[in-house]
Amino acid sequence: MKISVIGAGNVGATCADVIAHKELCNELVLLDIKENFSEGKALDIWQTAPVNMYDTRIKGSTNDYSKTAGSEVVVITSGLPRKPGMSRDDLISTNANIVKTVTENVIKHSPNAIIIVVSNPLDVMTYCSYLTAKIDRSRVFGMAGILDTARYKAFLAEAINVSPKDIQAVLMGGHGDTMVPLPRYTTVGGIPVTELISKEKLDAIIERTKKGGGEIVNLLGTSAWYAPGAAAAQMVEAIVRDQKRVFPVCAWLTGEYGQKNVYLGVPVILGKNGIEKIIELQLNDDEKKLLNNSSIAVKEVMAVLDKMNLITA
Repeated sequence: MKISVIGAGNVGATCADVIAHKELCNELVLLDIKENFSEGKALDIWQTAPVNMYDTRIKGSTNDYSKTAGSEVVVITSGLPRKPGMSRDDLISTNANIVKTVTENVIKHSPNAIIIVVSNPLDVMTYCSYLTAKIDRSRVFGMAGILDTARYKAFLAEAINVSPKDIQAVLMGGHGDTMVPLPRYTTVGGIPVTELISKEKLDAIIERTKKGGGEIVNLLGTSAWYAPGAAAAQMVEAIVRDQKRVFPVCAWLTGEYGQKNVYLGVPVILGKNGIEKIIELQLNDDEKKLLNNSSIAVKEVMAVLDKMNLITA
């Protein structure tokens, strides 16, 4: 079993570290465009093996995709964070070019790989990778819902003073302010969350979750990496161990929930074949409206990429 993580920054390195610790593969490749960067990160992670007792061999590579050849799962974290003075369109253009090049190299050397996209803006970068890869939608999807749900669960656990292990929840829609919370599907040890917390507190937690990434940027001056890296690694684990886990992921919809030709966060069954099934929940009218609004917002960003004509059919 071989897994590759493209991008050795904070998120990519954290993802690789978790994958190594969980022994999800025999060989793990960490690749970055920056000279010797991934080699140094890989060496540092490998030197924790005798301490943390795992056997995964991790290797670094400076832009040599031949070392990723034959990977069964590839996680793409490559891209630049938004900088002062940079418009949304500038960010999309810059990162789309990066994700496009990365995806082309991934498919060239690992044509049967399952691709997990973490790069931002998440929804449109997953779309970019899908257009470039030209493979089945079940094998190209994005990590967002697991991270958003993790933040939601963490805030709830703190507010109710319970273990986060006992909280089950689903969030849908785009990654960010247009995400769709589903309190009806949130339980604590099987108990509806609405019986354990007031509506006002729950609404406040939902709003905090929507801005969860921004809260960390304001505190650190940069994006989060521990939770995103661990969330991506959890998706990898579900695939390589064929766990059939039910996770919210950014998936290409072709009519599900009344949405077509859009990458949107929905609950799926994740296993050895990637997305093995998209689960369609029975949403009420308010939830459907929120999901539709989220879809419109995501499509607007996707349209920005389409107008750039970076990818030919």
